[in-house]
Amino acid sequence: MTSRRVFLAGTVSLLAVPLAAEAQPSGKARPYRVGVLHPAFVERTPAVLGLRDGLKAAGLNEGRDVMFEIKFTRGDVHALPTEANMLSGSGVDLIFTVGEAPTRAAMAATRTVPIVFVGVGDPVAAGIVTAVAHPGGNITGVSGLETELAPKRIEILKALAPSVRRVWAIHHVDDPSATAAARGAEAAAPRLGVEVVRRPVRTAQELANTLKGVAHGDGLLAPYDTILDIPAQMLVASLWARLPVIYPATFWARGAAPGPEGGLGGLAAYGSDYEAEGTQAARLVARVLRGEMPRDLPVEGVNQVRLVINLKTAKALGLTIPPSVLARADEVIQ
Repeated sequence: MTSRRVFLAGTVSLLAVPLAAEAQPSGKARPYRVGVLHPAFVERTPAVLGLRDGLKAAGLNEGRDVMFEIKFTRGDVHALPTEANMLSGSGVDLIFTVGEAPTRAAMAATRTVPIVFVGVGDPVAAGIVTAVAHPGGNITGVSGLETELAPKRIEILKALAPSVRRVWAIHHVDDPSATAAARGAEAAAPRLGVEVVRRPVRTAQELANTLKGVAHGDGLLAPYDTILDIPAQMLVASLWARLPVIYPATFWARGAAPGPEGGLGGLAAYGSDYEAEGTQAARLVARVLRGEMPRDLPVEGVNQVRLVINLKTAKALGLTIPPSVLARADEVIQ
């Protein structure tokens, strides 16, 4: 299993291009203004921290060369269009978005201000770009490779919990990336000896009812996007009903669960790291700020794909992870 380097087809040449280390041109009277749009509950998320550090590595220091104007909606996706319009009308040089909903809001708000995204599972399936090699319009970014990696996630889940015979792919009905990933997992299921059950949900109540219907002994495939807080709700259900979950981002295997099981994360994650995505996207942001057009910069696949296994959670779920599986992990949480 190759888990440390996965690239989207067509991006290798882009990643090999050296990035100029010089700061902004001396004739520029002010720092670049980068608008940031995301739906999280805190201003500086891991992706934003990665963006800051990546820009610094590219010679663009916060305060001197670049200023951030961060809009975050504390979980309210309905507030995103208003915040996107505020950013696009404020004269920012670029908008950095985290997630599909913020990216769509920014696209609807402007066709001229450059947009660079992260946190998008499958930008083609989501209709955000027409093709990864030629994004078109005023947008480019980093893909989370949700569809490409879904079959491997099912394979890993099966290795961690061999008794699992059915895996539920629960996602929001308006999440096309998760829909495409679920279909990819469903197609791979027969050779992996499992059944994949696709369950789109529309409301929090529908999500809760669906999770209650997952039988003991089943597994869960978490979506990349956080609409309806589905990944977090899966984590709570996992620890309460002893359901193994495989996540598409390392954050969830490391994160703490609310309630009496506090301190436990998801059983495992196979995918990107949010901060690393921000750092990777900073290369694109720097190139756009220095004059390149987003439509000419191919969408990159995440260049760090990691397998993280949480042994604390495995113990809580009554699972014994074989040494051969642990040896394949990039990180084991004891």
